[in-house]
Amino acid sequence: MRIIAGKAGRLAIKVPKAVARPTTDFVRQAVFSILGPRVEDAVVLDLFAGSGAIGLEALSRGAASCVFVDEHRQAEMVIRENLAKARLEGGRVVRADVHAWVSRDIGRYDLIFADPPYAKTSLDRDHLKELLAKPGLLERLAEGGLMVAECSTSTKSPEGPGWVLSERREYGSSAILLYAAA
Repeated sequence: MRIIAGKAGRLAIKVPKAVARPTTDFVRQAVFSILGPRVEDAVVLDLFAGSGAIGLEALSRGAASCVFVDEHRQAEMVIRENLAKARLEGGRVVRADVHAWVSRDIGRYDLIFADPPYAKTSLDRDHLKELLAKPGLLERLAEGGLMVAECSTSTKSPEGPGWVLSERREYGSSAILLYAAA
């Protein structure tokens, strides 16, 4: 994996073993092409951050800051290593359960990225559906902000009170969902 563009473009980054399905370079390129200049000077939140690839890409492309949240210790260490290697400023790494952290966070974010583990069966926890149901996450979105989520193409786009799905694009087995406040 690598950072695609910006200050740290082409830099190879580490992926923790705990991350079963990192967002591919192709999908990240597509996401950032969609977002375009919205990334510059944005305050970013990267939930289920894993390797930090999404947030690192945002910082590399000119985001003002990024909070990386993941509950796994290995992910926390890898994100810190990747930030140091890329020499990107404005990153803050938080090791916490995403749902609990969102409930107590008081920040406001222009861009919220959420790439939770996919719910593969009806017995699996649907993290994205839970996030959209929490009023706390919608309160974290700055005016005019977007949430960019990733799920499986076999999954219906989840809905949540106060959220509007503005766009869904599919790339291989990944679907990119863009949500705005209603």
